Amino acid sequence: MKNEMKPITLDDIAVGDRYLSREFPLDTAQIKDFASNFDPQPFHLDETAAAQSFFGGLAASGWHTAAMTMRLMVESVPFAGGLIGAGVEISWPRPTRPGDILRTESTILDIVPSQSRPDRGIVTLQTDTFNQNGEQLQKLVSKLLVFRRGAD
Repeated sequence: MKNEMKPITLDDIAVGDRYLSREFPLDTAQIKDFASNFDPQPFHLDETAAAQSFFGGLAASGWHTAAMTMRLMVESVPFAGGLIGAGVEISWPRPTRPGDILRTESTILDIVPSQSRPDRGIVTLQTDTFNQNGEQLQKLVSKLLVFRRGAD
């Protein structure tokens, strides 16, 4: 597991490296605020409507879970030059709820150095978001552009 915050490059990583985030608590007000701005559906905004929905209770938007995950990734995966996305696959196996305490575990799955641009490569990173009970709330598999040492 790696958690040093010194910027790391393509030269510093290996398949299997893991990065753990801090915990991020979530409350009802945060869920409703995000939903009112970006995903104004009743099961994200109103407890009564949410209780009658597929979710059976208030649930955070999947995009809110993705945004919180991104925050935790930025804090815990210190790629030099930032987390520059080249594509993602995302799934939400269970809803994120008020009172959940989120944390992420990111694992490097693949590293492909560029043949045409030797200063960089593409890294496949899986980031799983869990709640306080260890239940997986989101699976994010990202293709990220990562630079080699001295590429600045």
